[in-house]
Amino acid sequence: MMMHTLLQTDLRFGVIYTDTVSGTSEVGCVGEVVKHERLVDDRFFLICKGQERFRVTNLVRSKPYLVAEVTWLEDRPLADGEEDLDALANEVETHMKDVIRLSNRLGGKPEKEVGDLRRNLFPTPFSFFVGSTFEGAPREQQALLELEDTATRLKREKETLRNTLNYLTAASAVKDVFPSP
Repeated sequence: MMMHTLLQTDLRFGVIYTDTVSGTSEVGCVGEVVKHERLVDDRFFLICKGQERFRVTNLVRSKPYLVAEVTWLEDRPLADGEEDLDALANEVETHMKDVIRLSNRLGGKPEKEVGDLRRNLFPTPFSFFVGSTFEGAPREQQALLELEDTATRLKREKETLRNTLNYLTAASAVKDVFPSP
């Protein structure tokens, strides 16, 4: 039913994280359907792109799917003398490249130069891109989505990537000492 509504409108819908431990989050993201394919059993295959963030302010309806009133979220502007966001984003990119390089090495893939991950993105959109790559860590992704400060988000991503790099470095050392037969 929701898909039929989406197909008749602008193909945008809200996405809210929920799990049995933390429940339903108040902060979510607009998803825009960029490609869809109807399957034979009336399900859909979707490719969506995340858009702006929102906070649920009022639940309007819960059946057949949630409908809510929301307020839009934007990161707080930097005060004078605060972080150099470009430098911080560049550090995060460097850590990402190191994680990719070491992950490829551990996976037996040939080493190759990791390209420009920032792709001319300003620090704020880059910080959301970085968070989107933390697959398998939905609570961390949600925590990053809820942060309303780019510098804080980038610092947290940098720390997560540094921890990942430390783990991969240790795993690589073990693999070098005890190679697979």
